[in-house]
Amino acid sequence: MDKLLDGLILVRESYIKKKNIDATIKRKFLSCIYDFYDSNYRHLPWRNTENPYHILVSEVMLQQTQVSRVIDKYLLFVKKFPTVEALAKSSLYDVLAVWQGLGYNRRAQYLWQAAQIIVSQYNGSVPDDEAELQKLPGLGKATAASVCIFAFDMPALYIETNVRTVYIYSFFEGNQSVPDAMV
Repeated sequence: MDKLLDGLILVRESYIKKKNIDATIKRKFLSCIYDFYDSNYRHLPWRNTENPYHILVSEVMLQQTQVSRVIDKYLLFVKKFPTVEALAKSSLYDVLAVWQGLGYNRRAQYLWQAAQIIVSQYNGSVPDDEAELQKLPGLGKATAASVCIFAFDMPALYIETNVRTVYIYSFFEGNQSVPDAMV
């Protein structure tokens, strides 16, 4: 963590001196992020799959929930509902029983409804289009972008919350209310 902070301080000092974000500052910033990831990488079960449905499940579970709370629930959920068809055919009661303990139960209901739509309108295949994903219940821009990135290896514009915080710290010192358009 100290290495990350030292790197970000250097990035911020470079930015303050130049008052613009040039290629050198961008490289330093990205280097800090990548170095931190390399040092703090965690083996998470949804990183070991290319199954779009399993990735969709993980992204919905991770909405406003700590990773440590999601891991066991994710494993249980994909064991109980291994396919989008299995989830779509299940009862909402069964889905909520498995979801119990994660909080924000509406996400479970949305995921269940999304599974039914995926089966009926997309032949059981999770859409690989950000706009189509956003039409599903409970999927906003961030979750749709994440599914496109991680399930389909597609480029999508999405700034993860923690990276956004670090970016604002580095380039907008003292300003906590930076609009997304500026980031």
